[in-house]
Amino acid sequence: MPPETGSYRYVAVEGPIGVGKTSLARRLAQHLAAATLLEKPDENPFLARFYHDPPRYALAVQLFFLFQRGNEVRDLAQMDLCSAGTVSDYLFDKDPLFARLNLGDAEFALYQQIYQSLQLQVPVPDLVIYLQAAPETLVERVRRRARPYEQTISDAYLLRVAQCYSDFFYHYDAAPVLTVNTEHLNFEDRDEDFTLLLQRIGEMRGPRELFSRGEA
Repeated sequence: MPPETGSYRYVAVEGPIGVGKTSLARRLAQHLAAATLLEKPDENPFLARFYHDPPRYALAVQLFFLFQRGNEVRDLAQMDLCSAGTVSDYLFDKDPLFARLNLGDAEFALYQQIYQSLQLQVPVPDLVIYLQAAPETLVERVRRRARPYEQTISDAYLLRVAQCYSDFFYHYDAAPVLTVNTEHLNFEDRDEDFTLLLQRIGEMRGPRELFSRGEA
């Protein structure tokens, strides 16, 4: 990989719904000539039904994602990360976050049993890029991209998701984290913003750092 990334061979981009993690992961992977490991929400047959009827489909949607991601991280664990870097648009460790948010106590207990029984050997990223945005910004971005199954997501749910991510990363210490406030950053369309991000990645020295930009 180019020198901006230093020794980062496996980078995970994370953040709540609508924050722009997939578009950044794709652009970062293209720049670094790295492989991508991307979530595939369109393959989950329960997702659209979940947003219409969360209590009924929460367990099904969560277990589908658990097995889907589990298979992917198994493949990742077998890859030679030194020969070709990998950029992912999710961190497997956050999977229980959505389970705890959406499942009742009995269902969450069942989820935990299944999660633990998989005994996955999950590689730890060399760097996690955690993207943040205000809830109203997330709402606007979700509405703008106009995925049909997302149009029924309530503003209150997006607020809860954003708060859960904030709580999760407050305690997360398994890998270095660059927290990025995306309110005034557009990595997909503005080359100067993407270049600034690469610079901040290259300058990271501590385990937790923050990158933000004032309104242009």
